[in-house]
Amino acid sequence: MRIIYTRHFPPGNFHGINLFGTVFVQRRWGEFLLHEVNHEMIHTYQQWELTYPIFYTLYVLEFLVRLIQCRWNVDRAYRSISFEREAFAHERDFQYLRHRHPFAWVKYL
Repeated sequence: MRIIYTRHFPPGNFHGINLFGTVFVQRRWGEFLLHEVNHEMIHTYQQWELTYPIFYTLYVLEFLVRLIQCRWNVDRAYRSISFEREAFAHERDFQYLRHRHPFAWVKYL
């Protein structure tokens, strides 16, 4: 996984975004912390096991469903996505990827 610091991407309040195993971090938020790197590595594993097109399709579809469920609260919808729930739940467990089962995100649906 590569980490690239940028000036304007990702937009808004996002600190980093993982696109195809490369994490783009907005400089104004400062250094990417170890637990944030681990969070993005979990996403990288999710992307690998599903393939990129399937991962991003499911991610967007689930976000749209969660957006409706969360009454258009974007932050709540984002944090409700199963891929994010797995990553947030285990971002501080630095051994997680060693024992993570394939498709572990499914239990967070």
